[in-house]
Amino acid sequence: MNKQSLHQRLLQKLSPQQIKLMKLIQLSTLELEDKIDQEIELNPALENKNDAEDLQDYNVDSSNEIKDEDTQHEKRDVDIDQYISDDEIPSYKLYSNNSNYADQEVKEIPFSGGESLFDLLKKQLGEHSLTEKKSDIGNFVIGCINDDGYLTRDAQAISDDLIFSKNLICSLGEIHEVLEIVQSFDPPGIGAIDLRECLVLQLKRKEQKEDVKRAILILERKFIEFTNKHYAKICDSLKINLDQLKLAIKEIEKLNPKPGGGVDSTKYAQRITPDFSIQIEDEQVNFTLNSRNAPSLRINKEFSNLLLLNKEKKGDISKSQKEALLFTKQKLDSARWFINAIYQRQQTLILTMSTILEIQKDYFLFGDEKDLKPMILKDVAEKTNLDISTISRVVNSKYVETPYGTFSLRHFFSESIARSDGESISVKEVKNIITELIQSENTEKPLNDQKLVDELNKKGYKIARRTVAKYREQMNFPVARLRKKIS
Repeated sequence: MNKQSLHQRLLQKLSPQQIKLMKLIQLSTLELEDKIDQEIELNPALENKNDAEDLQDYNVDSSNEIKDEDTQHEKRDVDIDQYISDDEIPSYKLYSNNSNYADQEVKEIPFSGGESLFDLLKKQLGEHSLTEKKSDIGNFVIGCINDDGYLTRDAQAISDDLIFSKNLICSLGEIHEVLEIVQSFDPPGIGAIDLRECLVLQLKRKEQKEDVKRAILILERKFIEFTNKHYAKICDSLKINLDQLKLAIKEIEKLNPKPGGGVDSTKYAQRITPDFSIQIEDEQVNFTLNSRNAPSLRINKEFSNLLLLNKEKKGDISKSQKEALLFTKQKLDSARWFINAIYQRQQTLILTMSTILEIQKDYFLFGDEKDLKPMILKDVAEKTNLDISTISRVVNSKYVETPYGTFSLRHFFSESIARSDGESISVKEVKNIITELIQSENTEKPLNDQKLVDELNKKGYKIARRTVAKYREQMNFPVARLRKKIS
């Protein structure tokens, strides 16, 4: 017996132009500039106006929404007057500029850049006199080294890959020989298969003092015991005393567990341009939007005047002229939409930042993370009457420059935890307290998660043990056993 049922679902479908607007909102400042350059290159009806004009002269209708344009132009006549009369066009559709931002100094915060790890290793490989075969093996091995400096493939896998990718047959001995050459490169420890080998490679490059030799012995024979801080077992097994163990551990602590991490990588070569700048005057917090988020765009007058040439021939134009007219109209429609979208992006950014500033005013005044209030995307969405997804796109890849440093907008968002007195506090505040407890603990007897819970309870924070463990892991603090040190 077949059963029939009726289901009703409410679906929200975004138009292509709404999707484009969402993508514009999500772009960073530098990505927005690239997008504008691309749009100007593709659309002759759009141009960048260098001379800024005040937004106060514009007739801005903030309630105006971007609507889908009819793409079936062939099915309707073109109203030429609509495109040659600026009086009937809202001025913000012709220009997108704000002179209040025009004089603002553009600040960029450079992050890592320069020679990549791959280029550095390739350069050192070229300094060795190798056969063509060994050179090919060396290049392939270098390509298998990740950003941290570790080899991601074993010798057998490299041999198999060389056969299939380069039709190069080589023995495991040849691969190991080339790998030893690569492991002699700078930075020390490069090309290791795991952490133990990485540390040993670094120690073998150092002057072979007794402490260094003992450190190598510990890593080669008692690595598991060392990682688990079973110092008594190490001393008994290797017949060394506690003082000798301390000196060996000091040598190990000087090593770099990620040798590739200290090399600038082109992958991370980027500049962060703050989208907002915070100013504090007389205990008043204000902000400005980076001028590069408010470009001076306008409709190309010369292009729009092309329609004027056909005004007198409106009723008597050829097929080719009509096609040209429709093309011109499409480009003008696209330019108008893009300028309006840029304006809406600008206003959305300002509205979102204003709300964040309102909620987190105490933090921006004093710079103490304890003043950060619990705030989630929903809180900002409710105050701005925007969708949560829109707020999420705004805070993505956006940065604000404050007197206390430059932060991502996501830095100011955190969930809340209730104190014993009923007051809601930010998770960041709890994490700061956990950090302080761990940093001030007795390293010979570090605090386990339950003891951290007890200390937090004394301060009025009732938090479950598993929650404390989660926060500790998020802050990259190991368990108490692994934080233990010998004095």
